[in-house]
Amino acid sequence: MAAGKSFERAAVFGASGGIGKALCMALANCGTQVWAGSRSGEVADDRLTGFRFDLADETSIAEAAKAMADTPPDLVIVASGVLTLADGTGPERTFKQIDGAAMEEVFRLNTIGPALVAKHMLPLFPRRDRAVFAALSARVGSISDNGLGGWHSYRASKAALNMLLKNFAIELGRTHKQASVVGLHPGTVDTRLSEPFQSNLPEGQLTEPGTAAEHLLGVLDTIGPEDSGAVFDWKGEKIPA
Repeated sequence: MAAGKSFERAAVFGASGGIGKALCMALANCGTQVWAGSRSGEVADDRLTGFRFDLADETSIAEAAKAMADTPPDLVIVASGVLTLADGTGPERTFKQIDGAAMEEVFRLNTIGPALVAKHMLPLFPRRDRAVFAALSARVGSISDNGLGGWHSYRASKAALNMLLKNFAIELGRTHKQASVVGLHPGTVDTRLSEPFQSNLPEGQLTEPGTAAEHLLGVLDTIGPEDSGAVFDWKGEKIPA
């Protein structure tokens, strides 16, 4: 069975990014109905239904959820995030580089935005049927696996996201016994997010977006309620908290 085939309808928030776009195409290729969300709302494939949203604008997220309410998705993926800000501010190598405004923006995009998507999309999930909410996280968000330090805002924003996903999993599990909430670590993917940090990667460590999407959808196909609240890497291995 093709990866992603287990889902009937999917909503991808962040469909214009490298991984998000690849996820949309992979889902469409296996017959899944796909809502593809971005700031422009434009799509390059007529199999996709575009919608506009902005992680920093809760109203836009609420309107997107309202538009899907009659035929809700059984898979929601938040595929957006930031490592280097638009002004070129990258991850801090030392606490001396911490800037409050930059840290706030990283948290807004990596933590608060996905939480707002969950706020408006999780209520659409069916009470008795299988459904999955997934957000792209990162291995560096693991507290127990942190041996290097640095990248303070990015690490902290992903660690906070992972905690929220665990919270949402517990709350949703009380009413939606077949639903799951998980984080996904895609590995190092050849996208704009990783581009500034690709030069020193070992050979074979950089993954193309299409391959990453197939890996992630393969993991999501296996996710069940017993996995809810955890973070998985692209191989399906659980990442320690």
